[in-house]
Amino acid sequence: MPQLKTVEENNTLEEDISKIVVPNDYKPSNQERFMCSMQRAYFRKKLLEWKKQLYDEFQETLKQMPGTLVAADSIDVASNVVSQSIELRARDRERKLIHKIDEALQRIEDGTYGYCEETGEPISLRRLEARPIATLSIEAQERHERKEEEYSEEVL
Repeated sequence: MPQLKTVEENNTLEEDISKIVVPNDYKPSNQERFMCSMQRAYFRKKLLEWKKQLYDEFQETLKQMPGTLVAADSIDVASNVVSQSIELRARDRERKLIHKIDEALQRIEDGTYGYCEETGEPISLRRLEARPIATLSIEAQERHERKEEEYSEEVL
């Protein structure tokens, strides 16, 4: 898994985002050819902005975390440890999400973005808007979840 990077990575993201030209009012439409250059640019920009937002939140967390815990009593120390633990778990989930964003950006580059990994059919634009890192169509995702549910019931 990639590690979250520093301010330099964030600046690179800002530069990459600024190079993508997509009209502010543009929304992908079923009237266009699926994954035309404008749709690919739109989703690339959306993914990069999301990644930048995650980096910004990570940097903010680092600024707010004290190097050592100095507190008046053990209850304060315990509270600080629990808060930091929760925050770090959230950041770890975001680190994994950044990895998925990077994979989606790679799929845009290699021309497989927006197509279901299971069926090869286009993933609906509505689904990609809601979950731009989606790799399965809604139908394939539902099948996958049913199989997981059946497996977990068998294990119990």
